[in-house]
Amino acid sequence: MATTELDSHDEVVYLDWNNALDVLEKAYKSGLFVLIIGPKGTGKTTLVRKFASKMKKELHSVNFSLRTRESHLVGTRTIEKGQISFVEGVLVKSMRTGTMLYLDELNAAEADVLLRLDEALDDRRQLVLKEAEGQVVKASPDWLAIATINPLSHVGTKELPPQLLSRFPVRMRLDYPPEDLELEIVKRHAALDDSKIRDVKHAIQLAKSLRDAAAVEELYYSPSLRETIAFAKMLLAGMPARQAAEVVYANAYDQWGQVEYQKVMDMITSIFGDR
Repeated sequence: MATTELDSHDEVVYLDWNNALDVLEKAYKSGLFVLIIGPKGTGKTTLVRKFASKMKKELHSVNFSLRTRESHLVGTRTIEKGQISFVEGVLVKSMRTGTMLYLDELNAAEADVLLRLDEALDDRRQLVLKEAEGQVVKASPDWLAIATINPLSHVGTKELPPQLLSRFPVRMRLDYPPEDLELEIVKRHAALDDSKIRDVKHAIQLAKSLRDAAAVEELYYSPSLRETIAFAKMLLAGMPARQAAEVVYANAYDQWGQVEYQKVMDMITSIFGDR
């Protein structure tokens, strides 16, 4: 679990190919919380950071896991020099100050954590701090919460309780971009010359085939945009295209056994040829 305060003034590059920023802005102006649904590596975090930058709002971020505890969100009592004090967690800080709260991979959180979030996210937008003598925290009027969830096929994910799901009435589905836009995204992260474009297009074709196979459960893993960018960077470092495809894509599947690995290697051979 990680909590982070991100600088909303950092320059964030995001290709808004599905008009996602407009949806977020309309939700924010309407006072509605937003849920972004999609697999890893589709740019969910980059989108949220770009939106915070656009709206010039500070962004508090929580990345959920089984290790995330209520105290990370709400806060905890501490003793220093004999004095008992309460140190606020990221949720309380965000509510008080009206920052944008990013709840990343929310469906990886434990039930007790979700219960405290549900209390804060209901229509009253307040939280009773049992940890601080019952103090009541009321959210700033311009407070906004944006959550992301991964598909249930991802390890560690669970269904969101219906009550909590209803707290996010605006739901956006974020998937992988079309192949031409994926190439543009890669170009923004790797200084490709014309000699490398063909191989990168082949890598994008491979990634799409692997994602399609994972979607129908023919393979266990769906590669993200990060893998395409990594492939391009390995090319720039001087690695041959087929070898780059093997180390970036195929080797990840070896953990599921030789059959899975060989399926991917056969796909690589069909696209990049023999060694």
